[in-house]
Amino acid sequence: MPDILDIKTILFTLWDYPISYLEFTGVVLGGIAVLLSARASIWSWPLGAVSVTLSFFLFYQIQLYPDMFLQVFFLITNLQGWWRWTHPRPGEENRNLELKISRMPRQQLVIWLAAGLLGTLVLGTFAQNLHLLFPLIFNKPSAFPYLDSLTTVMSVVATYMMIQKRVECWYVWLFIDVILTYIYFVKGVKVVSVEYGVFCLIALQGAYLWTREYQGYSTRQAV
Repeated sequence: MPDILDIKTILFTLWDYPISYLEFTGVVLGGIAVLLSARASIWSWPLGAVSVTLSFFLFYQIQLYPDMFLQVFFLITNLQGWWRWTHPRPGEENRNLELKISRMPRQQLVIWLAAGLLGTLVLGTFAQNLHLLFPLIFNKPSAFPYLDSLTTVMSVVATYMMIQKRVECWYVWLFIDVILTYIYFVKGVKVVSVEYGVFCLIALQGAYLWTREYQGYSTRQAV
């Protein structure tokens, strides 16, 4: 039986690019999960949990350590988001008795974005020295320590927004996905890079669909 968690175990080759079981499976499940998120489906959360588990092993093997740590956070928040969307507080539910879409207050948005920038500086400095602090575990320097840390920290911010079903989460995801499309292409995991390019389009779709749904609440209440 092939070791599907090893990036060197190849499933097939496309245009001279070897695609591993790990990369292919993680990309497919992650893509489906994000597409379901754009449609505000609760099933995005369990599929996402499986995808981020696979991504943890992928990022370790290509030395994107901040991204690797981020997958642990994503696993926890996927479970948290699944619970939050299916157990709204009184007055927060939509017609399907799930958490309804809302907007984040401007002051709260500014605070979260500022915290994200501060967190980037802290994590980037740590990631830059990770191979010196723990050489037995991380035998190579972190690739793109500050840029990767920016996407890592802002992913935490975007995930919090998504758990609360805030429209603004999709604009933050778009910013993150553009950067990650570039990073993964440079690191040679081109299928993942293409996946994040598609995620950019899905983020635009998510922003449109969630905004339309949010605006529809006031229309239905007026009727």
